[in-house]
Amino acid sequence: MKWRISLLLALLLAFVLTLLSSLVLAGIREDQRNRLERMFEHQADLANLRVREAFLTGERAAPDAFMDDSGQKLAVDIGEVSGMAVTLYKTDGSFAGTSLPIQPQADVRDALAFTAKGQSAYITEGDVVLYLAPLYNANERLGTVQFHGSLAEQRDFYDRIRNLFLLTGGAVLAAGFLIGFLYVRRQVGIIAKLNEDASQIGQGRYLAAPSVIRKDELGHLSRGIFEMSENIASSVRELTEEKRKLIEAIARLEELERQQKQFIGNISHELKTPLTAILAYSDLLGMYSDDPELLDKASTEIRQEAQRLYRLVEKALKLSSMDVYDFQAAGRSLPIVPALREAIGRIQVKADARNIRIEARLEEGNVWADPDNLGHMLLNLLDNAVKYNKEGGAIRITNAVVKLSADGSERMLIEIADTGIGIPPSERERIFDPFYTVSDDRSRETGGTGLGLPLVRSLAEKQGGSVHLAESGPEGSRFILELRLFAATDTTAS
Repeated sequence: MKWRISLLLALLLAFVLTLLSSLVLAGIREDQRNRLERMFEHQADLANLRVREAFLTGERAAPDAFMDDSGQKLAVDIGEVSGMAVTLYKTDGSFAGTSLPIQPQADVRDALAFTAKGQSAYITEGDVVLYLAPLYNANERLGTVQFHGSLAEQRDFYDRIRNLFLLTGGAVLAAGFLIGFLYVRRQVGIIAKLNEDASQIGQGRYLAAPSVIRKDELGHLSRGIFEMSENIASSVRELTEEKRKLIEAIARLEELERQQKQFIGNISHELKTPLTAILAYSDLLGMYSDDPELLDKASTEIRQEAQRLYRLVEKALKLSSMDVYDFQAAGRSLPIVPALREAIGRIQVKADARNIRIEARLEEGNVWADPDNLGHMLLNLLDNAVKYNKEGGAIRITNAVVKLSADGSERMLIEIADTGIGIPPSERERIFDPFYTVSDDRSRETGGTGLGLPLVRSLAEKQGGSVHLAESGPEGSRFILELRLFAATDTTAS
């Protein structure tokens, strides 16, 4: 790690040095160019002033004639003032005079074409730069002046600065890498020590004191690791004590569960035996015809109560057995639409008897469930929707696959809505409690036992689903049954 960080620091330092050097050298070159331009422009202005003065004070003549007569002298004068070799040209581009006769003549025809348009021009050949500028008297062009400059001094200065940057940059890079390596090595050693502390905590060996004493972030981190070690040690002790208490509580709950199941089994057995006799007695009452009205009423009441108690016992047994048998073992992939249509068909007669219409908007999909349990859940929900509906009401059944926002998984939601009497707000939290009914009169009239919804909830939870009351009011109630979708990882039980 220390080598990688040191190399990274070196690369960053090299990049910064290269960037700064390039910017400084570019700035020097730009400054030299600007200075040279300003110097040439200044000398051109002075030359213009000297030529215009000679043109105005001399005898009146045409510009070319003037340059023929005075060009050589003016070139020498301007050369002495500027300190550079000077060459003058007439308006047609022909030679007029030079301050150094031995100065080699360069091909400046292209540059003279620019000066003829009133523009300045540069020609660079090696270390020599030629600057040409037009000469004017008011709006009348008199000719062109050419200055011979040297770039040798500027290039020497630029080369010295560049070499200085290379030498200094290399030394700074080497020193920076060495200092960075030593610093990183020290910090990595501290990090390794902190990592060892964390490893000891993970193995259950808690710290007695901070391993690094510093006043910077690493020191704060070491102190934080030590405090974390103390907190973990304290939490482990508390968890150990809570575990002991939890084991005792579980043992007590298991004993209570055993007693509860034993009680439900005993009372169910005791209730089921006389129920068989009541049903038989109600059948015998039908044989007597001395008082038909009384016998019919007695027979009907006995049969209704017997059937109600019998269903209660059956559902109580079902709830009691759910914690004994593993209903997940019978789970498999089931198409939801046929299961819903079968449940609707089985409840249709009961709905027709009360003039209740059933509306279904179903979507295809496969759920993971036990076929019998799925049938029990759908029938109980539909039976409640019929029993607690209004005469001539309606039941709406829809289903859809939705993605849950909590974990992003997809579930099948089955919605069963009725137009019934609704559930008061104060009662909605208890409708899934065993043996609880909203209205005793209504439950007695419809044969309700208070075990239907608890049975649905238990069956749904056993298969990884849930059921809840979405809304309820004067316009009816709406229940939503949530089931797992079939996945490729699920295995069908044989």
